[in-house]
Amino acid sequence: MRYFNIGQVQLFPSYSINVEEQEKIDRFFELLEKSGVGEILEKQRISSRRTGGRPAYNRYQLFAMILYGFAFSSGTARDLESLCKNDLRYIYIMKEEQPSYRTIINFFNDYIVPNEEIIFKLVNKAILEECGVQLEDVYLDGTKIEADANKYKFVWKPTTFHNRLSDKIRNLLEIIGLQNSLPKTGIIDSKIVAEKLIEFSEMIERTDESKRKTLIKQFDQLTEYLEKSLEYEEKERICGPDRNSYYKTDHDATAMTLKSDYYSGLGSNMRAAYNTQAAVANGFVVSYHVSQSRTDYHELIPTIERFYFFNECYPKNLCADSGYGILENYEYLKEKNIVSYVKYSSWQGNVSGKNPDRYRLQDDNSIVCLNGHIGYQVDLPDRHPKNARSVFYKITGCLKCAFSAYCKRWQKNKSENFKIFEVCIPFLILKQETERNLLSVKGIEMRVNRSSQVEGSFGVLKQNMRYVRFRRTTLPKVTAEYMLTFLGYNIRKLFRHYSGKSLPEYWTAPKDIQPESFKKPSAKKLSKKASKKKQKTGNQIAKESYKNKKKKG
Repeated sequence: MRYFNIGQVQLFPSYSINVEEQEKIDRFFELLEKSGVGEILEKQRISSRRTGGRPAYNRYQLFAMILYGFAFSSGTARDLESLCKNDLRYIYIMKEEQPSYRTIINFFNDYIVPNEEIIFKLVNKAILEECGVQLEDVYLDGTKIEADANKYKFVWKPTTFHNRLSDKIRNLLEIIGLQNSLPKTGIIDSKIVAEKLIEFSEMIERTDESKRKTLIKQFDQLTEYLEKSLEYEEKERICGPDRNSYYKTDHDATAMTLKSDYYSGLGSNMRAAYNTQAAVANGFVVSYHVSQSRTDYHELIPTIERFYFFNECYPKNLCADSGYGILENYEYLKEKNIVSYVKYSSWQGNVSGKNPDRYRLQDDNSIVCLNGHIGYQVDLPDRHPKNARSVFYKITGCLKCAFSAYCKRWQKNKSENFKIFEVCIPFLILKQETERNLLSVKGIEMRVNRSSQVEGSFGVLKQNMRYVRFRRTTLPKVTAEYMLTFLGYNIRKLFRHYSGKSLPEYWTAPKDIQPESFKKPSAKKLSKKASKKKQKTGNQIAKESYKNKKKKG
């Protein structure tokens, strides 16, 4: 052969792993031994012992190989199977054993999924101790990751259709004369429909044959309603009380709008996804959480509670973006003595002065508006606050106020010389306390590091590790996969530490830096902004163009 000559077959081929890499892997095995995770695997082996069949693979080597694979490869079962045959590092870890992808999947389902939390706790604790990571300053953020589900196979919660069906059932039973003990409004349970169907069947048997024809049609109609009612109840059961959709190929996945959409590129289409959270300290992931929620509002508490389980302490300081800035979270942080650096929804508007808060709370529980007018609590018998913990405040002197156009931009009657505000005092107290923390020197340092640490971890996951979609279905398996991915992320840093390279150093505030303050809002600019016509959104423009085309057509 001229080019691709086959070399002479060697009797004893020798291919050895790099010595430095071998030392790192040996130290990694020592760390796993010290962590105590082996005892968890042994307990799981005893509880799920199987008799017969071929001898099992060494589960400890298999576990180490999977962790290593999630750190330095894609972590898929097929790739790990191939690497155990062709990559010297994986051959060394497995001692030349070659598990199939099915063996790896079974091990994942039988050993890792049931013990997902305790595995992360033990292994990650050993990694943090090895690298000397401090847990005082913690940064929290979330992202949505697409689920392993088909493109358009989602099912919406049929609440509206179920209500309509119940009205049809109610009307039919009234015609028949079996409306007794029926709820007058709301959804009728399928058990009630089934009971009425039995009563109707007995009533038909007692009726003359000449009159049965119409009743049989009504009986068939009620039977169809019962089948549909059972179908709707099953869909509502799968959705649960906290969400409105699920996917046929993964019932735990929820329809969400992702930031990036590889189908349309606009992030406007619904995708099957999970809401994922990560808490990071000194560049290491120290807590995680996977949920079906479409927002981040209620994900702070479960993530920090998992942090406590994993690390047996609460963080001293917590920084997060405005997606978590609600009263429930602020009260939780106050209760746990965690210093809050969590932004609120109007933070950016206050910093820039382009969209500031219209009032602030003072020490005597009065409020002061942008123009310095004082407002006090009032009782309005004809109005009720939207929030149960809110009260009404009244500020007078609005007609000659330069900020009046901005303050009353959503108000119908702008000619009144007063303005009524609905104020939640507990929220304002905690919000302004958090505001002072964010504007301090420590707050500036926390805000700078949040964008580089926790957002940086998602960047590494999605760009460097190519992890943009879950590969397993159902919430328990997805959570276990997410846990392994973050363990892999931390193991990459651990191996960097083993190489003698220093871990990343993050920005610290200089001694001469001054606390930040809000930009003073301009009444002229705010009034001009309020007087401008509301700009049309992209959806409104698209709808109008569609209507115009339809008219022309």
